[in-house]
Amino acid sequence: MQSNTSSNSERKVNVGVVGLGFMGMTHIRSYQQIPAARIVAVCDAVRLPVNGVLSGVTGNISGSDAIQLGPEVKAYRALDEMLANPEVDLVDLCVPTPLHVPQAVSALRSGKHVICEKPLARNGAQAREILKAAQAAKGFFMPAMCMRFWPGWSWLRQAVQENAYGKVLAARFRRVSEPPGWSRDSYFKGDQSGGALLDLHIHDTDFVQFLFGRPLSVYSSGVTKFSGAVDHVITQYQVKGGAVVHAEGTWIMNQGHGFNMAYTLTFERATVDFDLSRGAEPLRVFEEGKGAQPLKCEGSDGYVGELTHMVESILKGTPPSTVTGADGCSAVEICEAEEQSVKTGQVVKL
Repeated sequence: MQSNTSSNSERKVNVGVVGLGFMGMTHIRSYQQIPAARIVAVCDAVRLPVNGVLSGVTGNISGSDAIQLGPEVKAYRALDEMLANPEVDLVDLCVPTPLHVPQAVSALRSGKHVICEKPLARNGAQAREILKAAQAAKGFFMPAMCMRFWPGWSWLRQAVQENAYGKVLAARFRRVSEPPGWSRDSYFKGDQSGGALLDLHIHDTDFVQFLFGRPLSVYSSGVTKFSGAVDHVITQYQVKGGAVVHAEGTWIMNQGHGFNMAYTLTFERATVDFDLSRGAEPLRVFEEGKGAQPLKCEGSDGYVGELTHMVESILKGTPPSTVTGADGCSAVEICEAEEQSVKTGQVVKL
């Protein structure tokens, strides 16, 4: 990293992105919108840029066009080679879940800052391996839990924290999709990926703990269709404060359905409702006597938000605070309890 004598406005964080599938491409596009970030390296065992250009990949979120990286960005097939590059300050892991533990631990031990895509691992014990390495590392570590930064969702966190509409009485979260159209060799091995529960639904599980704290218990039902793990789940969370909270996550929707995410929270004095399918105005507030009030969601998306937070944390020399390694580990542990509840049909305490 550049000398601390430079002002923050002049300094840049040099980033190496590992894994050039859909999520790696998404992160690269996001870094290109962050003035303080500079991509200096990419790494993938199979897919590398050709003449500085990465071809597009399709996923849940639009934006599959090719990316111009430029000839100055170094390309590696092996992570160890990229870790040996002293230019790289921040390692961004966008690889399949089974690689998260070994690659995150290696990158942290090399002295780099690390951001790792969710889920941190297939189970809580593995996630705690990363957390232990992060606690001993000189670099910062952050799990990529993008919903904490997503416009309309970060607003909801603030509304709950500020008691803007009184106590939360009930909350519902919904994240539904067709099965992944990319990296199926990885996603459809449920013993490795965890199915939709750990890949998709974990976003809402994490957001529940972001709003209400770690749940006291979970009760879940679910089915499998593609992966052999839980591909559709509905969970009821027992939370402090007594709100009725549940979430649905699935990737068993049939072709043509696409992706959608939504929430509805009923407070003492208002109902707030977010539905991505509404397009430019996904968020509405319903207060007594005022009818539906659309609210503008500030910001681009949660990917830019989370990566900006990590970059700014590095420049300031302070660990990321909006989401921590402990938060990412806890999200995996809660999902693990949900998976156990699906299997046993019982409430699982946390």
